Amino acid sequence: MSTPTSPTSSVTDASPTVDVLVVGGGAAGLSAATVLARSRRSVLVLDAAEPRNAPADGVHGFLGHDGVPPLELLARGRAELESYGGRVVTAEAVSATTDDDAVTVRTAAGDVHRARHLVVTTGAVDRLPEVDGLARHWGRGVVHCPYCHGWEVRDQRVVVLAASPAAMHQVGLFGQLTDRLAVLAHDADALDDAARDRLARLDVPVHEGPATGVVECDGTLVGLETAAGVVPADAVVVASFVEPRSALLDGLGLAVLDLEMGGTVLARHVEADPVGRTALPRVWAAGNVVDPMSQVVLAAGAGMRLGAALNGVLVVEDQETRLAG
Repeated sequence: MSTPTSPTSSVTDASPTVDVLVVGGGAAGLSAATVLARSRRSVLVLDAAEPRNAPADGVHGFLGHDGVPPLELLARGRAELESYGGRVVTAEAVSATTDDDAVTVRTAAGDVHRARHLVVTTGAVDRLPEVDGLARHWGRGVVHCPYCHGWEVRDQRVVVLAASPAAMHQVGLFGQLTDRLAVLAHDADALDDAARDRLARLDVPVHEGPATGVVECDGTLVGLETAAGVVPADAVVVASFVEPRSALLDGLGLAVLDLEMGGTVLARHVEADPVGRTALPRVWAAGNVVDPMSQVVLAAGAGMRLGAALNGVLVVEDQETRLAG
């Protein structure tokens, strides 16, 4: 990773108020903060209260927490963190600067927080194809991940909205879960001749698009509208474009990289090493801002690993300070 040049703080004479400031109160951020708090570190979490998975009915693939509503899982996590002395504040962090000793973060409300290290776990945003009504059903009637939502749509009429090369991957994964699978060619470039031939040999029907809107009955998704008519569906599968919530890191000069599949960019992410170190000293990152495809359990694990690694760094810093004194 190349080392960016960071703006310096104008509050360089102020001592850090906490050991670690975590921006983002999702699974990764709360896990990192809890590990640190359990090691008797002072930790403050700034959370904008915009979890990526809020529309979903429940979290899946997280052992011991199957089906727990996302907001309930986060509430449990906050309570656990606070039981160890960590603090969570609802606030939007808008800028960050670094100097040799600390990181300074400012919020939209004008508050200033200074910490020895900054952990960014701000997550990501799913950008959907511009189809009227699609976003309204995101996380329920419109899904993307078979491991998050696949069991819930088993044996139903599932339509894969082919808007990127990821569609063929989704056909295979959701084809395990239902025999009532179809594809709607929303983007002309999403299905090449080889893909169409493969779908024909697999007996997966292809409807020509683009989709122009979602068809509803009493608020429930029942199909997709096209110029040729309605394609019936109980669930729509689509690959979102995953964009990191990286504005805080962008301001520090950290690069945002493309994640490609078959030459097509499917997501973007911030670069960090396996334990969450970025190219900027004192700045760490984990969760979907780094790994856009990870589920909740993986984000939580990444946060735990980051917290342990960061605590080790703090231990060495503390020892060096004592020895120098």
